[in-house]
Amino acid sequence: MFGKLFGRGGDGPGADPYALPAPRRKNGTYALRALGDTRVLAVVEAADAGDWEAVKAALAPFDLGRDHQVLGQLAVLDGVQDWIGRAVEEDKEHRVPALLISGARHVNWGWEARTSARAVDVTREQWQVFRERLQLAERQLFEAAELRPDWITPWRHLLTSARGMSLGSTVAETRRDAALRRDPLDLEIHLEWLSQLQPRWGGEPGEALEFARAAFAKAPEGHRLGCVVAMAYIEEWVEADDGACLQQPRIRSELREAAERSVLHHAYERRLGWQGDYNIFAMALSLAGSSTASNVFRELEGAYTEWPWTYMSEPQKTYARFRKAF
Repeated sequence: MFGKLFGRGGDGPGADPYALPAPRRKNGTYALRALGDTRVLAVVEAADAGDWEAVKAALAPFDLGRDHQVLGQLAVLDGVQDWIGRAVEEDKEHRVPALLISGARHVNWGWEARTSARAVDVTREQWQVFRERLQLAERQLFEAAELRPDWITPWRHLLTSARGMSLGSTVAETRRDAALRRDPLDLEIHLEWLSQLQPRWGGEPGEALEFARAAFAKAPEGHRLGCVVAMAYIEEWVEADDGACLQQPRIRSELREAAERSVLHHAYERRLGWQGDYNIFAMALSLAGSSTASNVFRELEGAYTEWPWTYMSEPQKTYARFRKAF
């Protein structure tokens, strides 16, 4: 039952048999829930109820050690921190996935305590709670990684905690390299490193985009790693004072080519959570004023994912506005 839960592989989930019905709204958009998948919804509902036995059963179809997106559903779910510690201590047989879930949740829970405020605006009490939660997360994630050296998902969250705890470039690079040894083309690891390279985290202007281009150049046609280029431009927009900074012909051209070589390519595989990849391109192309955005929005059919639109003051309204414009 727990073969895929413990990272022993298996076929990727088929989208159609498990697709959640899409709730329609007046503006034609809807927030994607549980990756749009009934099996993921079962995981989320079991976790929301604090039912560890049901969580384990619902996770059976997934490889939690490699599926960042399914783990991510648990990492952001408020309340998981209240019961997952008991699973870590009491369920010896399934201690490793419990460690992974707890560690990932505590990284996110730590950032919730810190909030998205500028560092100078975070209170001493917030910093203390933030650090305590990240320290626990680090211990649990390292133990999970030690016990399951083939897993990549612990390293993604260890990269996030390293950034939050200001552990320095050497530690961050070591963790990045450990992750990429497990999968050199893993998109989520590349996106974490892209964040690390932003000027607000000590990177140099243009460094993230250069990294994104080099990474995507190594990917095969139709690979989702093209999203790293789109996200690099979104990050440039976030860092810039000029809201129209992406509206340049060369940027529109590069983003169009990246989309056509990745998510719009016939070889692109729509795996679980594919709508997140499309939302990254939808935002980047829209900010650049590229007509290719219409092709991306058309494929989404109104499906909105919170990331990366959270950079906007009114995320879903902005999505709907851009969708209508293109």
